[in-house]
Amino acid sequence: MDDYKANKTKRKKNPLDNSNIFSSVLFCWLLPLFVKGFRKNLTENDLYEHRRSHDSNVLGDKLEQQWIKQTKKSKNPSLIKAIVNVFFTEVVLINIVVIMAEVIRISQPFLITSLIKVYEANRANEDKNEVYFYAALIILTSFIACNLGHNFSLMLLQLGMKLRLSCSSLVYRKSLRLSKSALVETTIGQMVNLLSNDVGRFDIGILFFHNIYIAPTETLVVMYLLYRNVGWTALSGAILLLLFIPFQSWLGKKTSQYRLGTAIRTDERVRLMNEIIAGIQVIKMYTWEYPFAKLVEFVRMKEMKYIRYTSVIRAILMSCILMLNRCAIAASILVYVLTGNSLTATYAYTVTSYYRLLYTITNFFPTAISQAAEMYISTKRLKTFLMYDEVHYENTRKKSTENGKSPYIEMTNTGNHSGVFIKNASAKWLKTSQENSLQDITMEVTSGKLAAVVGAVGSGKTTLLHIIMNELELVSGSVRVEGIVSYASQEAWLFGGTVRQNILFGQKFNQKKYDEVIRVCALRRDLALLPYGDRTLVGERGVALSGGQKARVNLARAVYKEADIYLLDDPLSAVDTHVGKQLFEDCICGYLNKKCVILITHQLQYLKNIKNIYLLKDGKVEVSGSYANLKNSNSDYSKIVADIEEEEEATKRKSVKLASQEKLDENYEAQELHEEEKGVGKIAGRVYLNYAKAGGNKITGIVIASAFIICQVLDSLSEYFVTFWVNIQQTNNQNNYSNNTEESNATSQTENPFEDWLFTPIFIGDLTALYYALLIVILVILILSRSLAFYKWCLDASTKLHNQMFVNIVNSPMRFFNTNPSGRILNRFSKDIGALDETLPMCMLDTIQIGLYVASISVVIGSLTVWIMIPTLVIAVLFYLMKVVFVHTTRDIKRIESVTRSPIFTHLSASLQGLTTVRAFKAQSILKSEFDNYQNLNSAAYFLYVGANRTFGFWLDFLCVVYVAMVILALLFVKSETYGGNMGLALTQAMALTGMFQWGMRQWSEFENQMTSVERVQEYADLKPETDEKTFEPAEAWPERGQIEFRDTSLRYSPNDPYVLKNLDVIIRPMEKIGIVGRTGAGKSSLIQALFRLAPIDGEILIDDVDTKTIALNKLRSSISIIPQEPVLFSGTLRKNLDPFDEYQDDSLWNALKEVELKHAVKELPSGLDSKMAEGGSNFSVGQRQLLCLARAIVRNNKILVLDEATANVDPHTDDLIQKTIRRKFHNCTVLTIAHRLHTIMDSDKVIVMDAGEIVEFDQPYSLLQNHDGVFYSLVKQTGKATAKHLISIAEKSKKCS
Repeated sequence: MDDYKANKTKRKKNPLDNSNIFSSVLFCWLLPLFVKGFRKNLTENDLYEHRRSHDSNVLGDKLEQQWIKQTKKSKNPSLIKAIVNVFFTEVVLINIVVIMAEVIRISQPFLITSLIKVYEANRANEDKNEVYFYAALIILTSFIACNLGHNFSLMLLQLGMKLRLSCSSLVYRKSLRLSKSALVETTIGQMVNLLSNDVGRFDIGILFFHNIYIAPTETLVVMYLLYRNVGWTALSGAILLLLFIPFQSWLGKKTSQYRLGTAIRTDERVRLMNEIIAGIQVIKMYTWEYPFAKLVEFVRMKEMKYIRYTSVIRAILMSCILMLNRCAIAASILVYVLTGNSLTATYAYTVTSYYRLLYTITNFFPTAISQAAEMYISTKRLKTFLMYDEVHYENTRKKSTENGKSPYIEMTNTGNHSGVFIKNASAKWLKTSQENSLQDITMEVTSGKLAAVVGAVGSGKTTLLHIIMNELELVSGSVRVEGIVSYASQEAWLFGGTVRQNILFGQKFNQKKYDEVIRVCALRRDLALLPYGDRTLVGERGVALSGGQKARVNLARAVYKEADIYLLDDPLSAVDTHVGKQLFEDCICGYLNKKCVILITHQLQYLKNIKNIYLLKDGKVEVSGSYANLKNSNSDYSKIVADIEEEEEATKRKSVKLASQEKLDENYEAQELHEEEKGVGKIAGRVYLNYAKAGGNKITGIVIASAFIICQVLDSLSEYFVTFWVNIQQTNNQNNYSNNTEESNATSQTENPFEDWLFTPIFIGDLTALYYALLIVILVILILSRSLAFYKWCLDASTKLHNQMFVNIVNSPMRFFNTNPSGRILNRFSKDIGALDETLPMCMLDTIQIGLYVASISVVIGSLTVWIMIPTLVIAVLFYLMKVVFVHTTRDIKRIESVTRSPIFTHLSASLQGLTTVRAFKAQSILKSEFDNYQNLNSAAYFLYVGANRTFGFWLDFLCVVYVAMVILALLFVKSETYGGNMGLALTQAMALTGMFQWGMRQWSEFENQMTSVERVQEYADLKPETDEKTFEPAEAWPERGQIEFRDTSLRYSPNDPYVLKNLDVIIRPMEKIGIVGRTGAGKSSLIQALFRLAPIDGEILIDDVDTKTIALNKLRSSISIIPQEPVLFSGTLRKNLDPFDEYQDDSLWNALKEVELKHAVKELPSGLDSKMAEGGSNFSVGQRQLLCLARAIVRNNKILVLDEATANVDPHTDDLIQKTIRRKFHNCTVLTIAHRLHTIMDSDKVIVMDAGEIVEFDQPYSLLQNHDGVFYSLVKQTGKATAKHLISIAEKSKKCS
């Protein structure tokens, strides 16, 4: 596919791959990037090459091999086993480092206890060497533990990323192999969700996973050490923690259930968004923005219901992080005191330091449980997707058994006689269907032969091509295909590259051949008119080209491929008659004359030159043979073809040499893709403000903020409570000891600093334990209430911003959708909204909680000695400066990571839309390689992001270790601390800072980076809607007559583009039937855009003397019915597709379906009008979809009807039905018909002939035909003598009747 920037820039090698052991271990390898990021805003060009070990292709291959082994072993293969087999060695090595780090951490409380014991025994002055020894060991173990911790975290993050990349690659590869029946079961939206949210679980989940075994193990070790050091009472807190584990596990299980519920509903929402983006023009023209907004709101509400459940659990688990530790320490202290013991510093701070270790069980264990549950659900969803039915492309599939009766499709690239040989083949789209889509088809087409397949809409023509391409399994019979196949789909499929890239599609460029293909596909003039020639970007789904241009580029791709067999699915319908004739003669009969060609067509005028014709009816061959056989058969088609007289000169299939042709201008510059906008510099203050406003009013914000502060004050109070308690107890014990040794009581009393303190009675009475317990209970209740309120506030903000973004997007001008690929928009609705729903609230809560905790620790330690405040302030300033540099860099990297993610979704969406073409061209490997390139670019940015996070974390922790050293030094040398309680408090609080401070700073930075998602959502929520200056309110029944007047009307799609309509002046009288003709790209469809105000216009368009600029867009568009060029249906029920507002009775809908002869087909569906539609309406043929669009117009019954090449994809019989229905049902209406088939407009009252955006002729068809030099006359003459004669006779007849 297209060479996006994933391949453009040659990047530097990742610095980690070039660094030495010290640079790697001490995180120096990324420091130059921080310097660079601080000096300038980083862009994609500053990214390094992805690491070899992160290569998407290599990882995808490894996982795919293991998955294939699993599928061969069992009918119920395990994706988890496949993942383990790939990454087992890496997991073992990481866990060895994890265990080393934990062992060192567990040694720290022992060292703290030993140090406090020296103080408690009043030996600090005597045993100074022992004090220094323990102090030095505390500092050293802190440094080693923090270094190992950050190194294994980086390893885990890389492992999570590899899991994500390999699973994404596996999903994409599977998507390219999905069978047609599987594509009915799944949707693009589901696959986007798998690649954005489900595989994203590995990034976070793997970081905590080891805590599932570390936490219980560490708990048992700590319990043993507590029992050995301070006795059995200390185990009461551990028992409380253990009792909470089943509750936390139950919460984790519920999280996984709600996660699955959320994922299913997110799939639905993203699928819906994908459909809306794909069909936005139709939605605007039908004014269906409101029902779709309601539908999205409803789906979002169902999704939010599950997210709210999950958030309640998250709030409880986040509260447990703070509460459980505090409760465990409190439980141990209370049991110790209530069993008749006097509280000591050694007991209190030994317990505190050991329980601080157990934050793995209070903090990470519940997180690990819930993340593991979510990862499990995601792997289940991935496995379900990987188990979908797929197409197999071995040379022979389902070979015949000995009796020769089993169905089989045999495909060989080489053979003596290339061709297609079908014998008694039957097939069905869905295995569950009762009836076959094709029944007993027999066909033989060999090299040098042209076969035509005709038939009514839904007769099975496209299905026939699908069995030839091995897209559908046979129920019975056989298909043998000898030779290389090329294919042109009925609905033109283009991807977002240039015209040339779409034609080449991975084939080698041959100038001579390329020029010849351009000529025979009638593209030379079009390329000359395009601003960048064949280097023009076609836009997603080819939005930059007209319908006819798309069809011819689609055909050119098929023809350029060197193949033996060409399958052409109705390539002549979307082009003008004379262009169609040129394509048939020069391309199909000329350029491909020595090839095996199977042509599906509704253009019956070409059949007389074809010897092999197959007429399909209800999935069976009704007539086969020559044109004469068809003409003489007693079929519906015999009556139609009887009208077409034999041409005097039959077009013979003639050999065409690849003669040297006039070359295309090669001097065109390649058009650059419009880059996705990304913010630069700091996140604007208004982004934070808008987010806060979206959460609720000011009072809500103030109440939640106050709750946070009160909780932290109470938490610090509980820390102080224990300190005063043990210090007062220590003083009393010393006094008692003095009394016992008969020293002066007066002297000892004067040495007691707590004697006259106001609160001393609280700490020496019998109720001290009760006061402490009460304080803890109040703290627990407040923390829980605060967390629940906070999550509700965040989710309210997320819901409101999502709805704002959606409403603004659907009301944006069409130009927005033409310049932004769907993947870019879907990225906002999947990944960014996912961040607002789940990641951002956690980050924000952590940031606020830890910020307040760190501030309180600083105050607590500072209160012990004022000298500690100096290093505290110095460290705080250093931390802030480091954060500024860090955020400056990572904010840019995060933005780049978000931007490089969008093309992954666009690529997936485009690949699936053109899946049949991709497989016919055997282009899977090209697309897989392109997908891997996009993933590699994204992983290069993502790894820089996590690497920067870890570098920042390590250096912050290093400063924390320095801070711990300063606190110890200050207490040892400056203050000469004598209270064990003070020493214990200072050490436990400072040690808590080591992990907490850097985690808080990183979470603060992560919070700022996650705010880029809010910024991106806000960017779309701020989009300017279409200009809708309503200055006049027409009558309810407007328009009553249906007169349309164009006054000096011009149109261009943007201020910098050339005009595509120029100075149109024409009046269309009420009830006139107007035909609009002109060459492809002449501006016919742009005329409709002007009428519906889908683009800004100059001049005026008046309907019943009302300037359309002065009335509301909704009123204007709802007053005009349209049957669009590309029939668009939406998933949901058939009823909703006909009547989304529920305005009409069932009788009206059934009558409309009867008028278009679909009543019988709909009644046969399982649920009639309430039958579910597949994504894009793919369970109906293109022709049937067109008829449903006509049924919509009949239901609406407006005074003005527009048909935009509405009969392009239907057979003549259905065309005739549509024309008769329109004449009958819309007799009193003004009808504008854009047509390629001239017979559909020859009986019009007048014809508008367009060329290069101007009206060159406008009169009655008969009058225009009198001007033999006119454009209209030449268009009629180009259809051939017999057809031209027939058309002229229709015009004469119409003239006489008028």
